[in-house]
Amino acid sequence: MNMKSELRVAPLSEWGSSLCKVFMVLAAALILFAVPVARAQGPAGNTHPEARELSDLSGLNPFGDPNITPFTAKSKREFYEQVDLEPLRSLAVFHSDRLKILDTLARETIEEISGRKDFVDWIPTEGAQGKDASGNVPSKKVKYDHLFTFFDLMIDPDYYMQKPLIAVEFLPLREAFLDTSYKGSEREWWLKLGRLTPSIVSMHGAEISRKHQFEDGNRKGLSQVANSMGLYRQSWQNLLVLAPATREARWENLSMAMDGSKSAALKTAVNDLAAAWRAGDSSKVNAAVKTIAAELPSINASSYPTTSREIERLYNSINPFEWGYWMYCLAFVTLLLAFGVGRKWLVAFGLVALVAAIGFHLFGFAARCYIAERLAIQNQFESMTGLSLGATLVGSAVMLIRRQWLFGAAAAGVGFMVLVTATQTAIPGQVIGREAPILNTSVLLKYHVTTVLVSYGLISLGFMVSLFYMGAYYAQKFRAVPAGRAAGEAAGFIDVSASALGLDDDAPKGPQRILSDLDKAQMIVLQLAFWTLGTGILLGAWWADHSWGRWWAFDPKELWALITWIVYLIVIHIRFTVKDRAWWTALLSIIGFFVMLWTYFGVNLLLPGLHAYA
Repeated sequence: MNMKSELRVAPLSEWGSSLCKVFMVLAAALILFAVPVARAQGPAGNTHPEARELSDLSGLNPFGDPNITPFTAKSKREFYEQVDLEPLRSLAVFHSDRLKILDTLARETIEEISGRKDFVDWIPTEGAQGKDASGNVPSKKVKYDHLFTFFDLMIDPDYYMQKPLIAVEFLPLREAFLDTSYKGSEREWWLKLGRLTPSIVSMHGAEISRKHQFEDGNRKGLSQVANSMGLYRQSWQNLLVLAPATREARWENLSMAMDGSKSAALKTAVNDLAAAWRAGDSSKVNAAVKTIAAELPSINASSYPTTSREIERLYNSINPFEWGYWMYCLAFVTLLLAFGVGRKWLVAFGLVALVAAIGFHLFGFAARCYIAERLAIQNQFESMTGLSLGATLVGSAVMLIRRQWLFGAAAAGVGFMVLVTATQTAIPGQVIGREAPILNTSVLLKYHVTTVLVSYGLISLGFMVSLFYMGAYYAQKFRAVPAGRAAGEAAGFIDVSASALGLDDDAPKGPQRILSDLDKAQMIVLQLAFWTLGTGILLGAWWADHSWGRWWAFDPKELWALITWIVYLIVIHIRFTVKDRAWWTALLSIIGFFVMLWTYFGVNLLLPGLHAYA
């Protein structure tokens, strides 16, 4: 009997003993993890630069002191539909230690104030469904572009005093505010809305702060409300739109142009904009907007950005990551359907959708790198977009090399799963900002983080392929049923598997052949993941020596990365000791995926340590 035969028939006690040894190593790592966690505190350079809500705390509102305007909800909407602010959208502004465009600043400001990307109001109208803020007037719901609301808050803030503007996320704090002013169904309406009027916050904020500031959750909630109110009242302080004479000098607030020394035409246009806006004269507003859009870039034109503004405008308008996950979803569903029905045109359609998804994804990632002026992998959101991009590129490359469309479906599944999580949940880092100082100490960071992220992407890819293996494995078991629905379904799943693996019509497609090819597919990905993660850990140790002066600090992130790698070391070990090695490989691949999720999310967000900035 040769060695391979002996290994395949190894008794339970042998491979059980081997697994026990490996798990003892895993347990030892866990014990080492538990001891130093309490001591693992990051150095000062670990924190991201704190973003100031208001950039310039001096000067006056360039649009003048606000006064009472004659706008109603209906007339404000009519004015909004006639105003054209597009010429202002891509103007440069310096905010939070980086140059961005007004569209980005407006988007971030409105989201910070209201908790959503656009302002929502209710216009009373007969016959419409829904209720307005008073809870009893028939009304229709309307949305406003963030750039319009941004300027409207600076020019006509009093209009919003009774509008649902200020987001209060913490429910007990929101209830405390509402208890001061509302009862019954009206209170329930506001409670579900999640936003309050500035007038309620102004009248009762001090009293509620005095009563509830020391209660759990209220301190952070009150701080958020204070920030929102500050932006509501003084967001004009962020209008650092006057370019300096040199790129190294400080950008100045628009208020500095109101003496006419920068540009007499600009001063006149700003005054005309404010007066026409408050009067509801859209034609004069549009004329002033065009003048402002022409004058600002002409002031110190040599230091005014050009290409970066257009790229950021495209990045904002296209929403590449959101389009990306929709295209990934389409590719995933289409490829699975193609495997099932055997239509080659569906395969072609799925591949086109996959290419489109990667195109959106790649543009979004590259644009973000260009806008941020760094490799965009330095926070949770950026690393997720980079991770999924690496996985989809590798999966697509393997698909083309081996001509097995299964890898394309797996790549699309990973791309959809990661991008939809990154864009539709409160993942930290969605706003483009500066990196923590510690992340800029060595070029090794790029290699370390990129390598680890690629390995995480490969682990996700392997997870998808292993799920497919498990489906085929149990389908062939059910296929043995003499009659009934399960047998037919199992046969169908085997046919789907054969199509996904690109087997020719005349090739043998028995269950064992399908499972063997699926096992090869998962091993290709898992071996890549194993070696890539190991290399990433070593590069991380090298970078830690450059940044922190030590190779290993028993940091939670370091230890859990090692534990994740050990899971895949177990995969290699058991393939020489167990009988049903493909099944065990698939199981450990699925387990390893969830261990990776804890390493990636749980450690970063829940445990203190040197990687708290991530």
